[in-house]
Amino acid sequence: MSAVTNDSRKRGKKRYGGGHHNKRWKGSRELEVGMQGILITCNMNERKCTAEAFNLLNEYADKLYGPEKLQDNNGSSSDEEEADEEDVDVALKKEVAQLQASGAKQERRFQALDSGANNVIFIKTQNLESDKLVHHILSDLHSTKKKKSRVILRMLPVTGTCKAFQDDMVKYLTTFLEPWFKTPNCATYQIAFKARNSSHNKRDEIIKSIAGLVGKLNPKNKVDLTNPELTVIVEVIKAVCCISVVKDYTLYRKYNVQEVVKEDIPKPDVTAAKTESNTAEEKEKQDAEETNKEEKKGEEDGDKNVPQDNNEVDKGEGDGE
Repeated sequence: MSAVTNDSRKRGKKRYGGGHHNKRWKGSRELEVGMQGILITCNMNERKCTAEAFNLLNEYADKLYGPEKLQDNNGSSSDEEEADEEDVDVALKKEVAQLQASGAKQERRFQALDSGANNVIFIKTQNLESDKLVHHILSDLHSTKKKKSRVILRMLPVTGTCKAFQDDMVKYLTTFLEPWFKTPNCATYQIAFKARNSSHNKRDEIIKSIAGLVGKLNPKNKVDLTNPELTVIVEVIKAVCCISVVKDYTLYRKYNVQEVVKEDIPKPDVTAAKTESNTAEEKEKQDAEETNKEEKKGEEDGDKNVPQDNNEVDKGEGDGE
């Protein structure tokens, strides 16, 4: 009896517990070397973040590239008319190709994949430039100040990926960075590095090696941590290194869609404040000098009213005699 009970418990556990979970994640698609797309960070709600990301990306992609065009796996009427004019062998080959395409999953413009880190999703892009798309989104949000998401935090384009080992990264970046930093091109820059679920890369060593590489491409490239023209983004997740070079990283609040819609708070004018302070000090100094002059003048006037010499008094008394 106990054996039957144990068997039923095992079946129940496999049906409703870990067995289903393992099957679910075994077939999941993950971020891999060779992909391009967008890394999107969120706060504890990846499902809602994915939905917001698709809405936001499709809205702006339609404006830049037009509505997404899906291929008709069944073929069009024009294809059928052309097939009538072709040889039988060519027509058969085309039909086989269409049947194979209908059985395969069609690549969409945006596909959500498992990034390999919590609170981070990866949207794989197809047939578009993710850096230009993300910059366009942030530019519009910055100018309109219209909030269009609740859980999305940062949107980082990924225009290149390689293995997350220092030698592989340097080798890959040697060619990847040429369009921006190789002579005659040059710019001020900074490096934004972050590693998730990876402990074999040290931040300072990676930044130093990349900076040395940029310097070799053109000695005129200079580091600027305040307001750089370009920012080299390096995001390591497990064994994959995601890379991109972006503009206006500081202006668009490190590509944070929540911060970029906030009104800019004017910084206090240090020069004006310093000038006003100096003016007040000069005025106080002038007032003090005038006060001293008046006091000195009053003392001099008082001295004139007092007899200066006892001889004058003695003289007066003598004349009286």
